[in-house]
Amino acid sequence: MKTVLITGCSSGIGEATAYYLKDKGYRVFATARKEADVERLQKNGFDAFYLDVTKKESITNALEDILKLTNGKLDVVFNNAGFGQPGAVEDITTQVLKEQFETNVFGLHEVMMQVLPIMKAQGYGKIINHSSVLGLISLRLRGAYNASKYAIEGLSDTLRLELVGTNIDITVLNTGPITSNFRKNAKQKTLENIDIENSRFKETYHKSLNAKKSDVPFNLQPIEVAKVVEEIIKTDNVKPRYYITKATYLLGFAKRVLSTKMLDKILIKI
Repeated sequence: MKTVLITGCSSGIGEATAYYLKDKGYRVFATARKEADVERLQKNGFDAFYLDVTKKESITNALEDILKLTNGKLDVVFNNAGFGQPGAVEDITTQVLKEQFETNVFGLHEVMMQVLPIMKAQGYGKIINHSSVLGLISLRLRGAYNASKYAIEGLSDTLRLELVGTNIDITVLNTGPITSNFRKNAKQKTLENIDIENSRFKETYHKSLNAKKSDVPFNLQPIEVAKVVEEIIKTDNVKPRYYITKATYLLGFAKRVLSTKMLDKILIKI
């Protein structure tokens, strides 16, 4: 039975992937940063642990507890924890940008740094990093999130090259719009950290805050991500990245074939 550690299992993609893989017979270690979510997952039959990717000690403690149950082995890690901080670059403070990177980039990096010695010692492993279509292209009012996902792409691409010959695979998921609490949480971050009324993007912010879920094209359910994660686990020929949703395929293709100025004309309308 293969063992899988997933971060960010409180809801959405992480939770759906945990349930999907558990039903498929994998031993899933579901983690979350809120104790209430950990307790709920435990009540639903998971080996669940507290893990806040922004706290190094919590990663260490979770891994120690997990390895006690697996005789020191860990087959797969899905770095899923993350959030989106909306806002024009001129409207976000450096502190807000740091907070975005603490979870999406530095937390992901710390998980990898603690997992890699385990996988090197056992001689194999797979690390799946959750990027985004916004790790391929950029959208207005998403500067912090864009930057964090571009950073994940850079770290993953570099680490993949550095791990050649180790039998450890590094891959990224470029997801587009997926049904989850992501947009709800992003709206809350807008209200918390953006001075909307004094921004020249005031009208755009209000339109975004009032948008309904049905306004998002090409949206998929989180189970579609879970299926791709299982595909990665099962294959011996892991690809560097996996596109999920039509939005990712369309915009990824546009990034490859269009000039930057031509692509900008499309992105400015989204």
